[in-house]
Amino acid sequence: MPDFPSLDLKEIAKKLGQAALAAVRPERLVAENVIRTGRYLVVGGQKLNLEEFEKVGLLSIGKAGLLLAEAMMPLVGDRLEAAVVTGSREYREKGKFSYFPAAHPLPDEWSLKAGRKAYELALSLSEKDLLLVLISGGGSAHLCLPEEGVSLEDKRQITGLLMKAGADIRELNTVRKHLSRIKGGRLARAAWPARLFNLIVSDVVGNDLESIASGPTWHDSTTYGQAISILEKYSLWQACPESIRKVLEEGRAGLREETVKRGDRVLEKVKPVIIGDNLRALYAAKETARQFGLETVILTSEDRGEAREAARNYLGKLVEFRRKAREQKRAFCLLAGGELTVTVRGRGLGGRNTEFVLACLAEIIKNEEDFRGIDWLVMSLASDGLDGPTDAAGAWVGPESLEKVRASGLSPQAYLDDNDSYRFFQEIGSLLKTGPTGTNVMDLRLFLLAPPRE
Repeated sequence: MPDFPSLDLKEIAKKLGQAALAAVRPERLVAENVIRTGRYLVVGGQKLNLEEFEKVGLLSIGKAGLLLAEAMMPLVGDRLEAAVVTGSREYREKGKFSYFPAAHPLPDEWSLKAGRKAYELALSLSEKDLLLVLISGGGSAHLCLPEEGVSLEDKRQITGLLMKAGADIRELNTVRKHLSRIKGGRLARAAWPARLFNLIVSDVVGNDLESIASGPTWHDSTTYGQAISILEKYSLWQACPESIRKVLEEGRAGLREETVKRGDRVLEKVKPVIIGDNLRALYAAKETARQFGLETVILTSEDRGEAREAARNYLGKLVEFRRKAREQKRAFCLLAGGELTVTVRGRGLGGRNTEFVLACLAEIIKNEEDFRGIDWLVMSLASDGLDGPTDAAGAWVGPESLEKVRASGLSPQAYLDDNDSYRFFQEIGSLLKTGPTGTNVMDLRLFLLAPPRE
């Protein structure tokens, strides 16, 4: 058992974050889930005889797209006819292999070009072919092919408005899927009757295949009517470009084909395998925390809802474990994951992770007496290394943060009211900056508590 007064909670938090991210590195996930033995490719326990296929194609999309592709190509390179990969730093062509940079969270011209290339690849396949589809979070923006009549700018506008309004990922994707020629299973429809095998790094709560990258090769339970209802819910229907209202209204009236539904014959040729998710990252962090002698509890891997409300709920849990740490002289690590939302009302800069930590700090200041005489740390970070429209992954706070707030005269609540969490943590030196990690399994949160110092 470690000497508790010597515990450096910041160093422990750093080690836990590193362990969590290492566990979901794309190359590691591929190595642990895919084996090539002669003519056979074993994926998720299922054996594929590559010699049975005339053509093998590869589509790798999302923030882990490039690293997943680089890990997979040595295993299938001798049979690979064509590949479309997103997440590259720059556009490049290597024979029939196309690499595209792509923006996030809003699609750009490269997203559009990648979407067209992927659609062309799908349409070129026959029943004698195989398409390996590597899917990771961010794929919705990386691969964009709007319905006829809807421009890229139209798609960007409504996506941005929904995000600013606080729409969750399922709501956002419901709208995006019904404005796309490739999302909501439509890429699988284009590739039918080829065989599709999906390796998926999940970035959504519950590993919902409909939502990951907007489900380009899976069934979709949502409808045009629901997409309209979501826009009305956030008072955005009248703010929509006319082209978007036209597509959705025609779809609701049955004048446009719906997304692929459960039981569609195209799905008989599709096999999905989840190779990485938020819970895997949390378990890696838990194992590392135990090595430091911390009693560790995973609270959830399915966080959702407003960041500020989540902060209030977690503070209640933190106070409960603070009592245990003090009374039982034990150190605790509480872990959680998922993806929260932020309804933007101010004009500041920040993301859901920095907003969550700032909201936690504001709550702790209100209940500071509960945290006296004990060491504590709260940290939240985006596993992809980018928290919203910032260059930070997230932020952390501890007792020294309270001292800095008092010394500087900063008002956490004022910054929170202006959604300016990034600049607040920039002022007190508590931003976490990892740079793009090449993976994406939602967000990670940790709460550390050490017993009172004697």
